[in-house]
Amino acid sequence: MLERYELEAFLTLAEELHFGRSAQRLHISTARVSQTIAKLERRIGVPLFHRTSRRVELSPVGRQLYEETRPAWDRITDAFTRAVDAGRGLTGLLRVAFDGPAAGQLMVGATQAFRARHPDCDVQLREAQLPQVLPWLRSGEADVALTGHPIRDDVVMGPVLVREARMLAVPTGHPFARRTAVSVEDLARVTVLRIPETLPDSLRDDRAPRHTPTGQPITHGPAAMTFTEMLTLVGAGEGVATVGAHTRRYFARPDVTYVPFKDAAPVEWGLVWLVDGATARIRAFSQAALGVVQEPTPSP
Repeated sequence: MLERYELEAFLTLAEELHFGRSAQRLHISTARVSQTIAKLERRIGVPLFHRTSRRVELSPVGRQLYEETRPAWDRITDAFTRAVDAGRGLTGLLRVAFDGPAAGQLMVGATQAFRARHPDCDVQLREAQLPQVLPWLRSGEADVALTGHPIRDDVVMGPVLVREARMLAVPTGHPFARRTAVSVEDLARVTVLRIPETLPDSLRDDRAPRHTPTGQPITHGPAAMTFTEMLTLVGAGEGVATVGAHTRRYFARPDVTYVPFKDAAPVEWGLVWLVDGATARIRAFSQAALGVVQEPTPSP
């Protein structure tokens, strides 16, 4: 029979595939994670992970064990959380991170709606730069965050709260700046700035794809760590960047022009939280945020 700490260590390492990050997430030493996994493998009789000096991978048996135990563990932890929340009510502190001023404005509205429904639960709002979102969730500095989708990692993507037109940020003197619209195929003719490699591939591929829809390669420029840094690099002629339509309102700059795409999928934003971190507070806040964006606009 698996002990709880063994299962937590196994599931965390299966998701992180890195002993150091797993130890940080579990708040134990790297040696403890390694010892726990080794003990578990001895009991099962086969390796659960293949380890080299550069990478950690699940073995076939390890992958099967993960796929069969993860859903059951989620149900157990969710049931326990619901029992605790039912006993205590929706009280305590919910830490909410947001990425950018537009996201902050939406979170203010969601917080007001949430507090009206659950006055005994406090909400702390904090702005995070995009590369900080996942580390804050994993370290417990934030319980839930509003950021760009898609993030397919060790997080749950809540319902999409905002869909907005995708635009291309270009230097004001660039030939594209004189256009009324650009095509996704035009990305093969320019250098596209990257977002940090520490972010999930799903988000990086959405914001800075490697190929156009017809298969033309896209040249990538330097990576920007913050949104302001990215727009500064655009203005300096280091490359272009795909952004959401709200950028024109919140980040108007004389050196950057925003040109709409005529054939690109919209940019999506939504709440994210850790797979094993869902609570009644998070679910209630998600519902409050969804209610805010679904409210009908008053007639003029």
